Amino acid sequence: MKIELLLLGKTKDGYLQKGIDEYVKRLSRFAAVELITIKAVRHGSWSDSEITGQESVLIEKKIGKGNFRVVLDSRGRQYSSEAFAEFLSGLESRGVSTATFIIGGPLGLAEEQLSKADHLLCLSKMTFTHDMTRLILLEQLYRAYTIKAGTGYHK
Repeated sequence: MKIELLLLGKTKDGYLQKGIDEYVKRLSRFAAVELITIKAVRHGSWSDSEITGQESVLIEKKIGKGNFRVVLDSRGRQYSSEAFAEFLSGLESRGVSTATFIIGGPLGLAEEQLSKADHLLCLSKMTFTHDMTRLILLEQLYRAYTIKAGTGYHK
């Protein structure tokens, strides 16, 4: 199964980008991984909902038809690492060819993206920056694949 991460805006901090690059490299042993960066919308006179609405249009242009959409949102389901590995295995056994994880920008995502989600995922009840969320998600994906492979990383 291919893993895509749709990201709004570039990662600002170099130390986070290094970590992201490291986990993409590690994860590539188990799955094809692609990071798709969408330019964040900035318009001084637009409301937050207008900005997230325009970002939603840009997301729709980038997401493949038939991709399984996992949207990160605080209202989503939380998993243990083992249960997340089982979730990914379930997608694979159902024949999902591409799982696209959508991470919003500083303003979050438009309700339209939440309603189109096949699955809502919450990494934590705590709030992280959208840049940090990228690294945490990639590490958890890597951890899930190492659990599935039976390596010692998880212990």
